[in-house]
Amino acid sequence: MLIIPAIDLLGGECVRLYKGDYNEVKSYEKDPAAAAKAFQNLGVKRLHLVDLDAARGEGKHNRDAVRKIRSVFTGVLELGGGVRTEEDVKELLEIGVDKLIVGTVLAKNPDLVASWIKKFGRVFIAGIDALDGEVKVSGWEKGTALKDSDLGRTCAEMGIENIIYTNIDRDGTLAGPDIESTNRMARETGLIITLSGGISCQDDLREVCSRGDSLVKGIITGKAYYEGRIDLEKAIDEIQDADEEYKW
Repeated sequence: MLIIPAIDLLGGECVRLYKGDYNEVKSYEKDPAAAAKAFQNLGVKRLHLVDLDAARGEGKHNRDAVRKIRSVFTGVLELGGGVRTEEDVKELLEIGVDKLIVGTVLAKNPDLVASWIKKFGRVFIAGIDALDGEVKVSGWEKGTALKDSDLGRTCAEMGIENIIYTNIDRDGTLAGPDIESTNRMARETGLIITLSGGISCQDDLREVCSRGDSLVKGIITGKAYYEGRIDLEKAIDEIQDADEEYKW
């Protein structure tokens, strides 16, 4: 199992939202690169970046912050939020982002994402964010009438290998992970799944390891770490394989 700390970028700062609500924002670090460097020092192998400004269609305000994070973090960088055009794909890959998370564009125009896979290769991860099983897009502010598992099966057909699955109702709440829905996504899609949302403590990480489907291979944590509820170094030592590269 891989533990993937999250850095959510809003106005150049590292923040967390409550259930994706932009009106409920808590800032944790004004210098996201400093947070990335701290993760590097703890032995983190992969970082999950979200450009919250770009996710809701408000430009590329955080690209400089991403560049600074790339300059100090040597592990795998995955980034979501605002990956909507081929220009976005090219710019982010040139910055040095390793994996691009597609959410809104995947739900609205899967054929476009399929064309990107043919052109740029297997650098794309599906970001499927759902509320009561319905996929939400545009910074979780719009519904789609798409069922999460249906979109997941579409991902499998186009050659995507990994889904980051978020139960929006758990995100930023510290209410515990939705292991059941995450396992369902693994069973119904046959893809590698990263669980996101609700992690509150060390025991939650252990529970995902013990109860998660064999295809659930990653856990994203944000608020629990920033609020001191998780000893990340200890968790990495307990859960991760030191020799595994985790490049899916």
